[in-house]
Amino acid sequence: MIGTFFGPSPKTVWVARLYKWHAVQCWAAFRTVERLDEAGGLAARPNSSLFVVRMGSLTNRAKRARGLYLGAMTILKTPRVALRPFREDDIDRMIELFTNPDFMRFSLGAFSKREKTVAFIEKVIGWDRAGIPSQYAVVPCGEKNVIGYCGFFHHPEPGIDDVEIGYRLHPDYWNRGLITEAARAVRDHAFRDLKLPRVISLVHPENIPSRRVAEKNGMSVEKEIIFRGFPTMVFSLARERWEKVNAA
Repeated sequence: MIGTFFGPSPKTVWVARLYKWHAVQCWAAFRTVERLDEAGGLAARPNSSLFVVRMGSLTNRAKRARGLYLGAMTILKTPRVALRPFREDDIDRMIELFTNPDFMRFSLGAFSKREKTVAFIEKVIGWDRAGIPSQYAVVPCGEKNVIGYCGFFHHPEPGIDDVEIGYRLHPDYWNRGLITEAARAVRDHAFRDLKLPRVISLVHPENIPSRRVAEKNGMSVEKEIIFRGFPTMVFSLARERWEKVNAA
């Protein structure tokens, strides 16, 4: 169940247990942990505490991710939206969103079962509690309802080694620039605080609004691939380029 990943005051975490609901994405997430450790991004995270990560036989890559300082997820704010960690009580609201065909456009389809939404919430909360960059719930300033998500995804598919900035927004809030604000806040957090060398966004060629968000986020098309059976444009941005633009 959500909220039972660790025992009281844990010193050692078995990642196989933490990610029992999604072991494959665990491997992808730990690639991010390794990159954060090398870049010094973990040390910048607030309220950090030492977790010794012991692996059984998941992957050799994950076995190298040990003795890292992992911290609590940061809350990001823009002039019009707040990006906060997901909570258990977001499940019912996210069910409303995930069953909305417009919200789930250009995906594998709307979620028809509650279990899929629960699995999503468990996954992102698990990343958060392990100190791994995760997805944020997007909430308009002055409101309480979650209207979408924006944050980090970790993909185990071969050839995708970079962290993705992914986002979805309730259709009632489209064409207001809100998700662009959110994506820029996540991008700045990725480079300024986490020291990631690169970020990407994976966008279906026909998803013009998401393509525009990626472009407004400073990204450009790097290549086109087939991702999970669909044609996909890979938008990318390197930290060096972001630093030059912000220094100008």
